[in-house]
Amino acid sequence: MASMPAPRRPGLVEDRGDDAFTSTGEPGLKRLGAFIRPYRWQLAGAILAMLAFVATQVSFPFFIRKAVDSVAGRHDSLTLDQILIGFLALIGINAVTSYLNEVTAARLAQRVIFDMRRAMFEHLQRLPLAFLDRTHVGRIMSRLQGDVNALQDFFETSITAVGDMALLCGIVVVLFAMEWRLALLTLAVIPALAFVRARWVPGARATFARARDASSIVNGALAENIAGVRVVQGARREAINLQDYKAKVDANFEAQIASSWSAQTMVPIVDILTGLAMLVIVLGGGALALDRRIDVGVMVAFIFYVQRFFDPIRTLSQQYTMLQRATAAGRRIFEVLDVPVTLQDRAQAIDLGRADPVIEFRRVTFGYRPGLPVIRALDLRIEAKEVVALVGPTGSGKTSIAALAHRFYDVWEGEVRIGGHDVCDVTLESLGRNIAIVLQEPFLFTGSVLDNIRYASEQASREDVIAAARAVRAHDFIVALPQGYDTPLDQRGQNLSLGQRQLLSFARALVADPQILILDEATASIDSFVEADIQEALRVLQRGRTSLIIAHRLATVRDADRVIVLDRGTIVEQGSPAALLAKDGIFADLYRRSFS
Repeated sequence: MASMPAPRRPGLVEDRGDDAFTSTGEPGLKRLGAFIRPYRWQLAGAILAMLAFVATQVSFPFFIRKAVDSVAGRHDSLTLDQILIGFLALIGINAVTSYLNEVTAARLAQRVIFDMRRAMFEHLQRLPLAFLDRTHVGRIMSRLQGDVNALQDFFETSITAVGDMALLCGIVVVLFAMEWRLALLTLAVIPALAFVRARWVPGARATFARARDASSIVNGALAENIAGVRVVQGARREAINLQDYKAKVDANFEAQIASSWSAQTMVPIVDILTGLAMLVIVLGGGALALDRRIDVGVMVAFIFYVQRFFDPIRTLSQQYTMLQRATAAGRRIFEVLDVPVTLQDRAQAIDLGRADPVIEFRRVTFGYRPGLPVIRALDLRIEAKEVVALVGPTGSGKTSIAALAHRFYDVWEGEVRIGGHDVCDVTLESLGRNIAIVLQEPFLFTGSVLDNIRYASEQASREDVIAAARAVRAHDFIVALPQGYDTPLDQRGQNLSLGQRQLLSFARALVADPQILILDEATASIDSFVEADIQEALRVLQRGRTSLIIAHRLATVRDADRVIVLDRGTIVEQGSPAALLAKDGIFADLYRRSFS
């Protein structure tokens, strides 16, 4: 097999931003259409409501002109009463269309954003561990929450931007229809606005992108320190971590200030241009009105139109700021969605069914960094229902062997076979049904004890859960909880002891009824007071299953059928525990050190 790029292991390294993500170079907003397309009719309805609202906005100054001309004694086909009635009717239509537009646009935005969050969550669930190993959880959360929220803020007002453009076009048409000379004077300030905007856009785009990245770095540092607060307090790193976090916050502060400055730059410029346009209308229109070349109502209408003309320009300037932020957010969102799911079913993948639980490694080479293999040309066969223990120094490849058996990673060379099938040729779902892993530190989820035990097999009945708990000696402490099996667990099950959490993980594996059981140092953190119960639970769990035990505490491997001693990714010894002790080799030396 081709070599697979290996991840960097997390550590205390310099923070260089979201370098685990790679940009496709394609603006994120261009790809938003795929999420909008299912709701195109709702979008059309929102736009129609907005256009109706714009039509009422354009009509207001027209009625004002008619009212002024009527009061000034100008003869018109409409009486003042008719004009007032029409004006009141226009107010009502304006209110209704505004409400319909706001409600439709908000619902549409919520649906699109919901689909986007769901797509990101679904994608993150399937991403390979090689990617997650080198990516800060906080930065992923920043993209899933902060960036999606930025996109939601933009999308909820994007229909308004369409309305503002339509309002500008409508006002320009009406201005030229009423008095083309005043219209030209009014639009004389537009080139200056276009020049300023052209100079502003490139810098603003880069500023907003830096602000989103700086926010992501801060969120990543925050999540990391909260998750590791016990280590922080144990090492008394509070002051040092505060200084490190302060540096990131200061950088984020500077980036956000720059972003805010860029966002507000266009507002006073538009206000200045609005004042200049008003001055032009008053001077030019006043002169034309005094010469009786235009009606007073026309000049009054022009003043109202000019105010309305620059209002959408001001709004569009602010909207463009949101667009730039949303563009940066969209890029970061689609960078997540573009991370390839390298571990997925092949086109002709088969269902493993209830496989013969034989595990084979054939000339397997694998590592996490290119050129640095952890396992080298490994040949290993574990027979059905055999209990095999993997021992060896840290970094010898024990956990990597377990990860490859479950296909958390793909091998560089060779193949891993379960039940006679290459793990790459079977479906991941069927492989997961056949293999259960119990980790050193059990991970419990928010929910009840019952929910956590049947986490991997939701079809299991309450009776199945209770039977599994009894088998692993967890039933007694569960029924002693305030609500028994329905007791809600705190975050990661912190309202239980470590031994109790481990027993629940054993019960979870037993309910799943796997053919193959992998115990990744499952007893390493258990104290001696509960070790007897844990060992008895393990015997129940291993009964009738192929078991792969990864252990540093060699007391846990005494009941193994075979012990595999690894060193630098190769097998250096193997045999029964008694035979290896009698051989007085590496295993015997490790065993003596374990009990010295």
